[in-house]
Amino acid sequence: MIVVEDLHRHFGAFRAVDGASLEIATGSITGLIGPNGAGKTTLFNVIAGRLKPTSGRVLMDGEDITGLAPHELFAKGLLRTFQIAHEFGSMTVRENLMMVPAGQAGEKLWNTWFRRGLIDREEAALRKKADEVLEFLTISHIADEKAGNISGGQKKLVELGRTMMVDAKVVFLDEVGAGVNRTLLNTIGDAIVRLNKERGYTFCVIEHDMDFIARLCDPVIVMAEGKVLAKGTVAEVKNDERVIEAYLGTGLKNKVVAHG
Repeated sequence: MIVVEDLHRHFGAFRAVDGASLEIATGSITGLIGPNGAGKTTLFNVIAGRLKPTSGRVLMDGEDITGLAPHELFAKGLLRTFQIAHEFGSMTVRENLMMVPAGQAGEKLWNTWFRRGLIDREEAALRKKADEVLEFLTISHIADEKAGNISGGQKKLVELGRTMMVDAKVVFLDEVGAGVNRTLLNTIGDAIVRLNKERGYTFCVIEHDMDFIARLCDPVIVMAEGKVLAKGTVAEVKNDERVIEAYLGTGLKNKVVAHG
């Protein structure tokens, strides 16, 4: 689905991404881990069009998408979520979902004057789809709540719900577990697995919670200092000497092995 070739992103003399190359297989849930400052989020931002690369390229289904804007990638089915949820706080949860699809009839002034019936039919269809998404995510009970008033974990579920309002192909999740309690994190994990298995979503997940990564992800890619350090199963990367040194710290190998 995604191929990253020798990608660089520099900020002056600082090389946030320094020659990273990786592949994300179609239909996979790929984990991306590494210490703080490894370049994970910057890599996401380049792939998702929020940052231009210094050099290198990104392919999606064999097409060069390097440097395309987020809205162009959105139209191709490449979406991302953020570590801090980006909800419209004064709108309801349902409304946050309904506004996602682009090109809605109500966006054109002409239609609001002369094609009210078209707008009403489209909004009814969007409302129905939004309610189906909320039911899938088991958060129908907050449909009419203001999005700014719900919990952090619920906001992460709403962000995941946004990807379901369009024909997403590949979704990049940035620290979906940050600030989320264990119960809601399990709900988020269940939704990701179902979307992967039932709807064919491809995911790439940045996450520090290794239990969450172990439950969902195969393979796991490890980054350090802007480069790809290792790739394999959770068990393989946990026992990789380079990963232990760069990500977990020397001296922790016995603890890592003991806890599997």
